[in-house]
Amino acid sequence: MSDVNAYTSRQASSMPLIVLLVFAIITFASIFVSTALFWVLFTLFLIYLALAVKILPEYRRGVLFTLGRYDGVVGPGLIVIIPLVQSMRIVDLRVHTLDIPPQEVITKDNVSVRVNGVVFYRVLDPAKAVINVNDYAYATSAIAQTTLRDVVGGVELDQLLENRDSIAQEIRKIVDEKTDQWGIDITEIRLQDITLPDDLKRAIAIQAEAEREKRAVIIKAEGDLAAAQNYAKAAEILAKTPGALTLRTLQTLSDLSKDPSQKFYFVVPLEILESWIDARKQAKK
Repeated sequence: MSDVNAYTSRQASSMPLIVLLVFAIITFASIFVSTALFWVLFTLFLIYLALAVKILPEYRRGVLFTLGRYDGVVGPGLIVIIPLVQSMRIVDLRVHTLDIPPQEVITKDNVSVRVNGVVFYRVLDPAKAVINVNDYAYATSAIAQTTLRDVVGGVELDQLLENRDSIAQEIRKIVDEKTDQWGIDITEIRLQDITLPDDLKRAIAIQAEAEREKRAVIIKAEGDLAAAQNYAKAAEILAKTPGALTLRTLQTLSDLSKDPSQKFYFVVPLEILESWIDARKQAKK
């Protein structure tokens, strides 16, 4: 067929079951003709039954071919085929994982990185997965690898490190569109590890350290500014309140007296200094 989407899952014909039923009727009817013929046909019937009857679990489907032509999808449960005439390819419908090996990629800003990831996918249409592609698992892995290189190569390093989830979603969308013709649904793609060159790692570490020092200097300067403003407000209040400076001096002396080292303090009352200053001003007049 020219249209790859023409193969869609459909139920297989009931011909194998009819053939099995006819064979059983002929076998048991032969007992009225000849006992020897009955046992020969009965033995052949058992062999036919062993080759024709298959059991598929709930998570598997069988793509049936009759004389090489697609004849539908069967399963789950008890399946009957015609041996030598029909063949069946079994497809697992559960979610599968594919590891994307580390890819050497040059980003948009000319930085060489190694990126690996993992792909989660499942088969939605068994007929397309068998007929339209030789090995859907290998093909999905190959498309995921090439798409990862294309998408990562179109972004800068900072975007790759900061927007890892959005880049993975973009890769998943592109891969899902390409694998849709194979009946494959890409449920999720995750970027696991991004390996940087050693010299770039050192440069990033130096940059991060410089940023931390910058923030520390800014925080210290803001603290000094706030302290200076509070000191200015405290000095203004002390200057306006009589006796406040004396109380502050006494508090300072009390704090100093707790030090076990031997110190001698000579305290001069502020009133004496104030009277001496007033006397000097009177003498100048």
